[in-house]
Amino acid sequence: MFDSSSRLLITGGTGSFGKAFIARVLQRFPDIRRLVVYSRDELKQWELQQQFPVDEFPQLRFFLGDVRDQVRLRRALEQVDTVIHAAALKQVPAAEYNPMEFVKTNVLGAENLIQACLDTSVSRVVALSTDKAAAPINLYGATKLCSDKLFVAANNIKGARDLRFSVVRYGNVMGSRGSVIPFFLSKASTGVLPITDPAMTRFNISLDDGVEMVLWSLQNALGGEVLVPKIPSYRIMDVAKAIGPNCEMPVVGIRPGEKIHEEMITSSDSFSTIDLGDYYAILPSDGSVQKLYRDAGMPVNPVRAGFAYNSGSNSDFLDVEQIRSLILEHVDSSFKPV
Repeated sequence: MFDSSSRLLITGGTGSFGKAFIARVLQRFPDIRRLVVYSRDELKQWELQQQFPVDEFPQLRFFLGDVRDQVRLRRALEQVDTVIHAAALKQVPAAEYNPMEFVKTNVLGAENLIQACLDTSVSRVVALSTDKAAAPINLYGATKLCSDKLFVAANNIKGARDLRFSVVRYGNVMGSRGSVIPFFLSKASTGVLPITDPAMTRFNISLDDGVEMVLWSLQNALGGEVLVPKIPSYRIMDVAKAIGPNCEMPVVGIRPGEKIHEEMITSSDSFSTIDLGDYYAILPSDGSVQKLYRDAGMPVNPVRAGFAYNSGSNSDFLDVEQIRSLILEHVDSSFKPV
């Protein structure tokens, strides 16, 4: 159970998700026992300390370190019981050019964290994934799929420990660094919004909803599942029309490793996927976690065979006005279409 008595560590804590998660935790659990920010960028840690000064937030700890360093991770995890793993290299073109750097952080870093958790007093681990990990065609997605598999399989070697490893997988986070909305917002003033492919679609989730899903998983995940939220999609052309309706929109072609549509659940996953209401859960195919759900009195409602959760065939799409409203609410309160 995650509450004010918890001692939490978040890897990649100075990223977009990390900052939003920290703010929400401190708001909801102002007396939380300890909250450790583990990341490798000292400038971003310093900037975060200005937002949350130590005299007002004595429960915050800032721990410089890299997930590539298992010894440092183990030290940071002393007396920690809850871990959110948000550290990752994420830029698709950079992964295609620098593959081993992504393997070292996203795959070997995940394994380092798992081993460090097994060696300490950690009891709950939630790792963040991405829609690009489902049927990946780029190296970033492949490394995150490998990471997902490592965290799920870690439940097989926990022994008698009270330790659960779970994964949360969701789509594009509205306003996160490197995503299309802030890119279009920055380009709108030039009068040109480059379109990769007019047919392209993406899933969309706000940072707030991503944070809430992780908090839900801390309370409800039983270990071994990949949790997927039910969220809307948007068409890339509708995003462009929402931000710069008067801009030119030349088609420039997709980047290396990009898909036209993203998936979060493939048809091959459907045979072990259940519907939890607001979320889907992809469970191990051996039935072990299904039994945990039944024993806990939670619903085990299987999706239909062949079901796939794809941004292009999603039943819920945002229109231009909805996209504008979400940008105002979650990205830029002073936004005006150009």
